[in-house]
Amino acid sequence: MAAKAKSQFVCQNCGAVSSRWQGRCEDCGEWNTLVEESATGGVGAGPGGVLRKGRVVALTSLVGGSAEAPRVVTGIAEFDRVTGGGFVRGSALLVGGDPGIGKSTLLLQAAAALANRGVPVVYVSGEEAAAQIQMRAERLGLSQAPVRLASETSVEDILATLGDGKPPGLVVIDSIQTLWTERADSAPGTVTQVRAASQALIRYAKQSGACVVFVGHVTKDGQIAGPRVVEHMVDAVLYFEGDGGHHYRILRGVKNRFGPTDEIGVFEMTGAGLREVANPSELFLGERNAATPGAAVFAGMEGTRPILVEIQALVAPTAMGTPRRAVIGWDQSRLAMILAVLETHCRVRLGDCEVYLNVAGGLRIDEPAADLAVAAALVSSRLGTPLPPDRVYFGEVSLSGAIRPVSHAGARLKEARKLGFGQAVMPASALERDSLNGATGVEQLADLVASIAAASRLREAAE
Repeated sequence: MAAKAKSQFVCQNCGAVSSRWQGRCEDCGEWNTLVEESATGGVGAGPGGVLRKGRVVALTSLVGGSAEAPRVVTGIAEFDRVTGGGFVRGSALLVGGDPGIGKSTLLLQAAAALANRGVPVVYVSGEEAAAQIQMRAERLGLSQAPVRLASETSVEDILATLGDGKPPGLVVIDSIQTLWTERADSAPGTVTQVRAASQALIRYAKQSGACVVFVGHVTKDGQIAGPRVVEHMVDAVLYFEGDGGHHYRILRGVKNRFGPTDEIGVFEMTGAGLREVANPSELFLGERNAATPGAAVFAGMEGTRPILVEIQALVAPTAMGTPRRAVIGWDQSRLAMILAVLETHCRVRLGDCEVYLNVAGGLRIDEPAADLAVAAALVSSRLGTPLPPDRVYFGEVSLSGAIRPVSHAGARLKEARKLGFGQAVMPASALERDSLNGATGVEQLADLVASIAAASRLREAAE
């Protein structure tokens, strides 16, 4: 009598393995995500056959090899900036983004740019037919680029096609959730299939020296769908972000084994495809109204790139028992902290006011250096006094109201000077000799509040 085939239950959200079915995953807490799969080919499965004897692997020393990994430059400056200087041979990249944000357009433009430079490129789509990709290429003016197309979802067929002839320099897989392999007994898009397909293609990249780029779908929370282990397997993870209400797109690097992380590239979506934005600060400050209270210009850093962006605040008195606090583009809890510091240490009454904060242009800011600019915008809106139009702000605010120094002060000031800003409010400990002539160092947030209040009194007296 044949032994019963072993099975296990795999969470389709986080990849956790359980020996029995249950309504809720114990690891991620999601409901109805456990799916039964065969233990011979799934996540955490055993060898499923006769164990083979291991072979001796050659060991080398740390000495030797090139100082930098060999790269393939696309010629798209913003794309090369995020990847650290171009594609690395034998590497695997994962590009994620919302549906319709422009992932396929970006990678088709990068593939065409490399193909025009003489690099063999293969574009494999599991979601579109070859004719659909050809129509997009014609609309973008890329139809003459020598990119080889294929519409296939079988991993074995894709590997056989790539192994027939000279290995390509770049392989684009759009998308990894559509592929399936015969080694896994589950439907395409499941955790088992995504992981097995990724392993097979990454192994091909390491053996052939080709760069493989995966396109990954994202969930409603903005995370790349599928097991998180795929992000650990690849060499770089890039997110293509953007808002449907704005015409720009941001390519953000969140992981890169061969370059800096948190680097961004800015593109503008046009009818002819994505266009590079060489100076993002001008884009984010393009429609700025300097005479409006509650607007402060923040000198921020995105990776190694300084960016100036306008922070807008609206403080409105309300009779409601619980005033609203709405934030777009910044951390909600950090806004609550700034409001508490202003109330406690600066005696600015905000408890009976509704507060709305927005980062202009749809950009999301994560660094604490924006604390000072947010505080300045809030106080400006509360007092109804516009801030000087040629002044930038940056600095971290502590719970005691002290202004703490931030990194890259020189680069922030240089970007401000290039765009015509002659004044800066920054931490006193970071004040440099080569800073702007109008740079002002502040040690306490109360000092900034006092200066804005004094300007408000002078304005009222003049009126």
